[in-house]
Amino acid sequence: MKIDNSSFERVEEFKYLGTILTNQNSIQAETKGRLNSGNACYHSVQNILSSSLLSKNLKIKIYRTLILPVVLYGCETWSLTLREERRLRVFENRVLRIFGPKRDKVTGKWRKLHKGLNDLYCSPSIFRVIRSRRMRWAGHVACMGDRRGIYRILIGKTEGKKPLGIPRPRWEDNINMDLQEVGCGGMDWIKLVQDRERWRALVNVVINPQIPQNAGNFLTS
Repeated sequence: MKIDNSSFERVEEFKYLGTILTNQNSIQAETKGRLNSGNACYHSVQNILSSSLLSKNLKIKIYRTLILPVVLYGCETWSLTLREERRLRVFENRVLRIFGPKRDKVTGKWRKLHKGLNDLYCSPSIFRVIRSRRMRWAGHVACMGDRRGIYRILIGKTEGKKPLGIPRPRWEDNINMDLQEVGCGGMDWIKLVQDRERWRALVNVVINPQIPQNAGNFLTS
């Protein structure tokens, strides 16, 4: 492809600002690379996390400040599928092994942990972190205005016919699903973003493990 006096090679994928972009607009290669980097980071500090000298709260902080940012770099633009969510859940459960088994208060038996970090010390799970970052970025883009190219891409409509079969979930579909979870389903989220205080409160609700039942009424009143 030539533009003016410059030539560009057509490739199937390339890395831009640390993120893998593909000609199929798929995030499988990106999430796979992020998880590989996260596993390498986890193994580099595994001896520290396995130490009995550290408290569980300190181990959580190490996970959130050293490992999680490596895995979630660029997650604001991800459009997750069930397959990708399963991979992320497996990674999070692997990190949970640093806590070892847990003793049941009723039976007194030891059992393995299979729940997310939000069930331990009120730490948000990896999915809630992704949702909050995605919605924070969505609010930032929606407030840019028509002069910015990224905003025009957000509200633009593609030309041509859609391929046969079930369409893949779009990035905006994930935003609508996040809104539906907090009781704001079916709303025009671009208009909702214009009230920045309410949108900021909505982002806080998304990352909070204990979602209030009246969140939708509060944000739309």
